[in-house]
Amino acid sequence: MKIRIYLLIVLVGIASASFAQRKKKGEEQRKMDPEPAAVTTPPAPKVEPVKNDTLPRINPLTQHFARKYAAALQWNDYEVAKDALYDLIIENPGNDSIIFDLAVYYFQNQKSASAVLVASELLKRNPKNTGALEVAAGGYEALGVLDKSIQSYESLYLLTDNITALYKMAFLQYQMKRFKESANSAEILLARKDLDSVKASYNDSKGKAKEFPVKVAVVNLKGMLALDQGDKINAKKYFQEALVIAPDFALAKENLAKIK
Repeated sequence: MKIRIYLLIVLVGIASASFAQRKKKGEEQRKMDPEPAAVTTPPAPKVEPVKNDTLPRINPLTQHFARKYAAALQWNDYEVAKDALYDLIIENPGNDSIIFDLAVYYFQNQKSASAVLVASELLKRNPKNTGALEVAAGGYEALGVLDKSIQSYESLYLLTDNITALYKMAFLQYQMKRFKESANSAEILLARKDLDSVKASYNDSKGKAKEFPVKVAVVNLKGMLALDQGDKINAKKYFQEALVIAPDFALAKENLAKIK
């Protein structure tokens, strides 16, 4: 350690002596050289210090309620999570994301009326809010307000080209006896190349819930539309086509049995 310190002192001394020699030579050289012309340097722009009160601040209450919300979700206490969402909304009334979380909470907990009301508030602010449209459509459907549900699904489909929204529209239109609209929706669905990738839950022939290709349900829908119009030949053809795709699709079996 002493050797390292000694070497450091020596190196500093050598560097200082060398700098002194260069300085002396430079002064002598400047005396011999002509005086350079004066150069006017523009003053540097004045930089104003950033004031602390201009920086964005996070409301301490918002931080507190956000931690409360996260903790409640972690421990599956959804009532407390809902209360925290309300606290967050009161502190941040313009934050649509927090309000949307509340709408989803109500929808997932089968409180459809509240879900629709919250989603409607978001749609007043932005009619193209696709998340709010989806919650509103599902909420209205659960409440049995089918015309409003169809309207919401239509808006969602036009904005997103969402195949599930179109699928829901087709069946809701059928339930409301809007057969022509339902048939048009079914035709659009069957023409889509991505239809085979979409599935939905229906009962199989044993009465157990099972995932089926949506195409099976749409073909069966075509059969029901034909049957309602008295066209038993085409109805039978569609039901049989559905059973070729999924032999244990209970609805097609039941519908086919009505014709025989």
